[in-house]
Amino acid sequence: RQPRATTRPDVATTAQAAEIVVLGTTAAKEALVEIVPLFERTSGHKVNITFASGPRMVERIRTGATGDLFIGPDEYNEPLLKEGKLVAGSGVDFAHSLTGVAVRAGAPRPDISTPEKFRSALLAAKTVSFSGGASGIHVVNVLDRLGISDAIKTKHVAPQGDEPVAAVVARGAAEIGIHQISQLLPVPGIDIVGPFPGDLQKIIAYAATVLPGSTQREAGRAFVTFLRSPEAAAIIKKKGMEPV
Repeated sequence: RQPRATTRPDVATTAQAAEIVVLGTTAAKEALVEIVPLFERTSGHKVNITFASGPRMVERIRTGATGDLFIGPDEYNEPLLKEGKLVAGSGVDFAHSLTGVAVRAGAPRPDISTPEKFRSALLAAKTVSFSGGASGIHVVNVLDRLGISDAIKTKHVAPQGDEPVAAVVARGAAEIGIHQISQLLPVPGIDIVGPFPGDLQKIIAYAATVLPGSTQREAGRAFVTFLRSPEAAAIIKKKGMEPV
C-alpha cells in the first residue's frame, strides 16, 4: 500500500479538469456518494462512479469493463491483482469495515455478546440471510469455525440480485441478517443488534486501486488523496466504516 496521503489536491483549472471513471462495490457506496461532490467542488474534476455487488463488479471487470479506479475490499482486490486486472502496487486503503447482525425493527434482539451465544442465536433462528460478497465470504468461514455450516445452509435466504441483506430482513423473509454495518445502516425497517463478537470479527479493508486502462491517473491520484482527507474521514465514520 502507498503511505498515508497528507496533501490536498490542487483545484483544477478548466483545461485540467478530468472525468474520473470509478467502479465500486456497494459497501462504501453511502460514504462515496457524499464524498464525491465535496471532491468535485475542491478539485474541479468530475467523478463518474458505478456501483454493483462485489461478485457482479468483479465479473464486469473480468469481462472488460474499463475505468480509472476500482474501489473494493481485499477479498476482490487480491484475485484481480493476480489476474492482471488491477495495477500492482497502486492500491491505497482508505476505510475499514466490520460485519454486523440485524433483525426486523421491533423484533426481539438475540444475545450475540460471545461467540457461543452468537452460535446459539443462529441455530435458534428459523431463517438467516447473508450476502455472496466480502462479508458473506467471512460468514461462511465463521459458520465453518462454529461447526454449524450445514445447519445454517438449510435456512439461508439469499438476497435477490443486488438487494441488500437488510431489505431481506425488513420484508420479513429472514429473522437474522448479517452484512457489513455500512450496508445495514441506510436500510429502514431493521434494528442493528451489533457487530460480530470477539475474534469472530474481521476487519474488511477497502482500497482504491488503479485499473490498467486508466487515462486519468493524475486526477485519480487526487481523488485517492481526498479519500484519506479529514473531510472524507468524517463521512466514512458517519456511514458506518472506519477511516484509515
